[in-house]
Amino acid sequence: MPSRAADEKWFNFLIYGIATITLVIVLYPLVFVLSASFSNPEKVADGSIWLLPQGLTLEPYRKVFENESIWTGYANTLFYAGAGTLVNIALTVMAAYPLSRKDLPGRQIFMFLITFTMFFSGGLIPTFLLVKSLGMINTAWAMIVPGAIATYNLIVMRTFFQTSIPVELQESAWLDGCSNIRLLIRIVLPLSKPILAVMVLFYGVGHWNAWFNALIYLKDEHLYPLQLVLREILILNQSDDIGAGMSERVLMSESIKYSVIIVSSVPVLLIYPFIQKYFVQGVMIGSIKG
Repeated sequence: MPSRAADEKWFNFLIYGIATITLVIVLYPLVFVLSASFSNPEKVADGSIWLLPQGLTLEPYRKVFENESIWTGYANTLFYAGAGTLVNIALTVMAAYPLSRKDLPGRQIFMFLITFTMFFSGGLIPTFLLVKSLGMINTAWAMIVPGAIATYNLIVMRTFFQTSIPVELQESAWLDGCSNIRLLIRIVLPLSKPILAVMVLFYGVGHWNAWFNALIYLKDEHLYPLQLVLREILILNQSDDIGAGMSERVLMSESIKYSVIIVSSVPVLLIYPFIQKYFVQGVMIGSIKG
C-alpha cells in the first residue's frame, strides 16, 4: 500500500502538470501574437511562425503609428478610462455602502430592484433613445454615463463592506460623534483598498476596451476611443488600394492585425502587476463571503 508521502508526491506531480499545460495553453497565443506583430508579413501568411519572430520588422507598427488618429484615440481613451472610472467608483461606493448597512430601511427592496437589472434591461433601442433625449449623442458623456454603475460590481462591493468592515468599529466611531460621511471617508474607504483596486481594474479595463458604445453614440472621429480607431485602421487597410499591390496590402494587413492587438493591450498589461495583490484579495473577500 503506497505511503502518504508517495500519494502527496503523485498529487503534486499531477497538479504541476495540469498547471503547466494550462500555462502553455494560455501563454502561447499571446507569444504568437507578439511574434507575428514583429515578423515579415510573408512569414505570417505562410504559417512559418510558431514561437519566435521570423524576418524581424517594425513596418506594421510604423504603419499603425503614422496615423495621427491613433494618438487622438489614445488621448480620448485615457480620458474615458480615467474620468469614467472615477465616476464609476464614486457612484458604486455611494450605492454599495448604504446597501451594506443593516439599518437602511427597505434595503431588501432596493437590492431586488438593482439585481433585477442584471437579468432584464430596456434594450438597445430604448437605451439609445434615452441617451439621445438626454443630449449626450456625440459627446464624451455618452462613453461615461450609460455604464456608470455595473450591478455585479455593486453587489461585490456591498458584500465586501458587509463582511470585511467590522460593525463594532463603525459603532465605536458613532459613539465618538463620527458622522456617516466621515465614517465612510476616514474609516471604511481606507480599509477597502483591495476591493477598490478590483473595481478600478474592472471598470478601467471595461472603458479601455469599449468600442460598441462609441460606434453607436459617436459621430465625430475626433471623439473616437482607441479601440474604434484601430478598428477603422484595420478595415481601411483591408479595403484600400484594391488592384495594384493588393497582394502586398493583404499580407501587410495580417501583420497590422497583430500589431493592433499589441498596441491596444500593452497599457492594461503594464498596469495589472501593480494592483495584482489587491485584486486577488478583493475578489476572494468580496465575492465568496456571504
